Amino acid sequence: MALSPESEKPQAPGVHPRPLWSLDPASDRQAGDAIVSNFVFHWFPAKALKDSLAWRYSLWLGTVSAALLLLLTLSGLPLLFLYVPSVERAYGSVKDIEYVITFGYWIRSVHRFGAHFMVAAVFLHLVRVFLTGAYKNGPGRGQHREWNWLMGIGMLLLTLFLSFTGYLLPWDQLAYWAVTVGTNIASAVPLVGPQIRELLLGGRNIEQATLIRFYVLHVIVLPGGLGVLFAYHMWRIRKDGGLASADQAASLPAKVEVPPGRTKTYTLLGIARGTGPTIRASSIEAADTTVSSIPDLTRRIAIVLLGTIAAISILAVFVHSPLEEAANALVTPNPAKAPWYFLWLQEIVTDTTIKLGSFTVNGAFIGGVILPGLLVGLLAVWPWLDRSPTAAAGRWFPQSRRRQNAVFLLLVLAVLLLTFVGTFCRGPYWQLYWPWQAWVELPTRI
Repeated sequence: MALSPESEKPQAPGVHPRPLWSLDPASDRQAGDAIVSNFVFHWFPAKALKDSLAWRYSLWLGTVSAALLLLLTLSGLPLLFLYVPSVERAYGSVKDIEYVITFGYWIRSVHRFGAHFMVAAVFLHLVRVFLTGAYKNGPGRGQHREWNWLMGIGMLLLTLFLSFTGYLLPWDQLAYWAVTVGTNIASAVPLVGPQIRELLLGGRNIEQATLIRFYVLHVIVLPGGLGVLFAYHMWRIRKDGGLASADQAASLPAKVEVPPGRTKTYTLLGIARGTGPTIRASSIEAADTTVSSIPDLTRRIAIVLLGTIAAISILAVFVHSPLEEAANALVTPNPAKAPWYFLWLQEIVTDTTIKLGSFTVNGAFIGGVILPGLLVGLLAVWPWLDRSPTAAAGRWFPQSRRRQNAVFLLLVLAVLLLTFVGTFCRGPYWQLYWPWQAWVELPTRI
């Protein structure tokens, strides 16, 4: 989609006779006024660099994540009124939503797929930021992009727990045992592990206290925290001068001279016309490198927003959310798996559980606590450890960041590979099977 040049229509400054002037400004003055006067658009500058709007740089994954958060909020509101957070009625209320309420199955599918895709989008957004070195500060004053990187890690963790708490609410076998596996990993923390599990469950077993805690976390606490971090994240981006790709403009070899305006000075001898020396200025933002945020930036935001919502809505029409039998603590599915975004942890727990004679290495502690804790901690401090030059920020695969990007991609590939193995290659008794291989036939209950 080509960026349209600003059209200058003759109009008195500050006059906005058209009702939709803020969405379709007639001049640069109106485009700037629209940014200043709009609470939401005030997150953006009046002018935006074309490089920041390019699809190839950011892939607009941040906007996709925000669109999914909006979709989850909108689809969650009707579910909030229809769902009953009670052990006796939770499964029945979800079943009514699925089979009785008009378009209930579609709303539930939109909410479920939106949650899954949001986890993927936020994760990919973090990967993009790392690969482009967008957590590095540029030549601008007062930049603290490393704090925004920390906020991004926090939002990823909140997104994971937001999806995890919603996983239990249907109260079916899939949800019950997925949460059982996830909370058992948390109990492997030394000294405080059992207390953490009891704090999450509200007791030693998954029951009414667990359901109401997960419900409150899912609809109030975690969305509120995520909303606060998102607002700060957007403010921090504006404070840091936009995306990191905008810092490349500061390294231009020459500045663009701004033509001085004509002035006139009133003196005792009359009017002296000429050029005032105090109005000479220069700018690194050449006219052909920037566009007005309204409508060029907002138009692309609308395209990504509506496209994301449309894609999830269409997918929900053809693919329904699963709903298994009601939760039963006496019937354990074989295999019992964690939610897909925690399957890589479950796989590491299995691979690090080693028996040496009568001694058993605690894989839940090593694979479920130590390794992911080290990984998250290393990501958090990496902006202070990165010694690549400032010129590498905002660029895909610069030569100076080749080694650290390669190591990071290997870690990402390992997480994806372990997730694939846990999803498609683990069968009964957690044995390995090829995806096309038939599972062993289990004895049926009579």
